Amino acid sequence: MSQVKQRTLKKNFILNGIGLHTGKCISVNFLPAAENHGIKIKRIDLEEEVIIPALAEFVTGTQRGTVLSKGNVQVSTVEHAMAALYAMGVDNCLIEVDAPEFPILDGSSCDYVNAINEVGTVEQDLYKDFYIVRRKMEVSDPETGAKLTLLPDETFSINSFIEFESQLIHNQSASIENMSDFAKEIAPARTFVFVRDIAELLKAGLIQGGNLQNAVVIYETEMPQKELNELADLLGVPHQNAKELGYLNKEAILFQNEPARHKLLDIIGDMALVGKPIKGRIIATRPGHKINNALARKLRKDIRLNEVQPPVYDVTKEPLMDINDIRKLIPHRYPFLLVDKIIEKTDRYIVGVKNITVNEPFFVGHFPDEPIMPGVLQVEAMAQVGGIFVLSGLDDPESYSTYFLRIDCVKFRQKVVPGDTLILRVELTSEIRRGIATMRGLAFIGEKVVSEAEFTALVEKPK
Repeated sequence: MSQVKQRTLKKNFILNGIGLHTGKCISVNFLPAAENHGIKIKRIDLEEEVIIPALAEFVTGTQRGTVLSKGNVQVSTVEHAMAALYAMGVDNCLIEVDAPEFPILDGSSCDYVNAINEVGTVEQDLYKDFYIVRRKMEVSDPETGAKLTLLPDETFSINSFIEFESQLIHNQSASIENMSDFAKEIAPARTFVFVRDIAELLKAGLIQGGNLQNAVVIYETEMPQKELNELADLLGVPHQNAKELGYLNKEAILFQNEPARHKLLDIIGDMALVGKPIKGRIIATRPGHKINNALARKLRKDIRLNEVQPPVYDVTKEPLMDINDIRKLIPHRYPFLLVDKIIEKTDRYIVGVKNITVNEPFFVGHFPDEPIMPGVLQVEAMAQVGGIFVLSGLDDPESYSTYFLRIDCVKFRQKVVPGDTLILRVELTSEIRRGIATMRGLAFIGEKVVSEAEFTALVEKPK
């Protein structure tokens, strides 16, 4: 798997505009943040500054926009900014806003994208932690007919299909195969609303700041001239003939499928709340913030239940280190060398492979009639992978050895038997100081964790 480092903004930028729902003047400040900070939003207009993580479990509203809340504090209309940050590869950012919503700007993600391009982004030291889709996942809403299907893929891509009871946009579709196309093909697409819905939205206290500069307004069902005139007055636009159906905006729509593209933009913004870049393809039918959040929450739940995703093991790919490379780094030899190859390594973790065959010497006595790999040897295999991680970072690794100082939190969840392939993921849990490394190891068979342990090791030259 290719390794991509996290990114943040080179410097801050500020955008000012009107809130779509409140109609208030709003200022939002995007600031750089440290590795693994993620995207967080701070309300600075309150006596007590509240920081809300931009994560799906903090979503409390999905009517005409995504609302994030923590306690009694909320911030809405975040999806356009989230989409821009996600598509532009920004992993870490603190956003300060002085209102309960983000400004609507022109109803798209363009201003956010342009500002990010203007200040630039910078690569950070740690690698991105991708959410890798390994199996088909699906959420649906029988009442609306909305359905989102998530499939395994090498990159993040979306195919979106919208359906409305409308003569103008009955069926439309949009797709994106690469986030590098977002700025040109998706970001300019503006939010849209049907004239028939505007009165109800206004009664609900929404779209107080809506106008023809920040939304595509679709007039596709003839209504009495008086009612249309009243709505035109509310929107602050000239009256028009009630028999002339179409878009109320005098400016031409940007794309023939602009509504479908904007729905796709919303999907990206809502999926950004997973908190990790995604490797998978979304097939969306009649998407909306509610169904989008349902999928994002499902992924967040999976992340919480499976804190570390099973490593991807492709037997056809060349390993980073084969057995000969490993023998140069650690002193272990048969029958106690318990790592066959290294398939992945970053600045924080390493992944090794141990193929379990019936010829392993420990099966002779453990047990003759039921061969099972001893749990302590599974821990030893993790430790050897951890030793490879540490020693590979030294200039003269052959001059050092690693020794156990402590083993904690050991758990064995499943038998390991001949024919199994043990995937060993070992992660550094703190910086190496004075030759002492603290690590956490997980052993997988397929997608299941079979054992785990935390251990502390000393790295020093043999005396």
